[in-house]
Amino acid sequence: MSDVQITLDAVSVQLGAQQALKGVSLRMAAGERVALVGSNGSGKSTLLRTLHGLVPPTQGQVTQAPGVRQAMLFQRPHMLRLSALNNVALGVWLDRSLALNWHAAQALALQALQRVGLASVVQQNGRQLSGGQQQRLALARAWARQPDVLLLDEPTASLDPHAKREVEALMADFASNQERPLTLVWASHNLGQVKRLATRVIYLEFGRVLADLPVSDFFNPTLLAEHSPAAHAFVQGELS
Repeated sequence: MSDVQITLDAVSVQLGAQQALKGVSLRMAAGERVALVGSNGSGKSTLLRTLHGLVPPTQGQVTQAPGVRQAMLFQRPHMLRLSALNNVALGVWLDRSLALNWHAAQALALQALQRVGLASVVQQNGRQLSGGQQQRLALARAWARQPDVLLLDEPTASLDPHAKREVEALMADFASNQERPLTLVWASHNLGQVKRLATRVIYLEFGRVLADLPVSDFFNPTLLAEHSPAAHAFVQGELS
């Protein structure tokens, strides 16, 4: 396995009266494609936000390897009242670690939009694009920041089947066609998507990790039932 990029040591997160994560310890390595699964309220989104530094641990510690760059894609990405091109360029230009002037930021933004198949809408208002186009625009915005780790919260949940296939194909392309390994960590209710894209599956329930397995083992009913009856019951319920 490649070098560890992110380490969580006994991480717990308290959100008001709710303990959203409970003693989570994980290691995530370069090039892994890690799917987070579990029912609503299981802690998937909180884990992603904690990984990204948006939600600080109440207990425990999150550690990143030096120089690791991250970007996060939300289920309903916010679009600025700007062109698709400038929605991407502004984020790149404001990222001082990239040290790009406005012209270079726009050039990189155009390259990112071409990468996700949006070259024909670069001058359209980002808020006027379809849901699928907005999600691809959000992927372009994330990819343009040249991350090592891409975090995605239910990236295809609100999309129609065609748009889901497009976004899923882009996720696979990003993971497989980088000069350096891109680590994907995403939350999903779509077990078919998980089976197609993931190399590793983490099952959460009430903020705890109850299964952490290679994708082939997670979808082996006998092995999963032996390892985690709760995860097995979840999968059978989703597939029934």
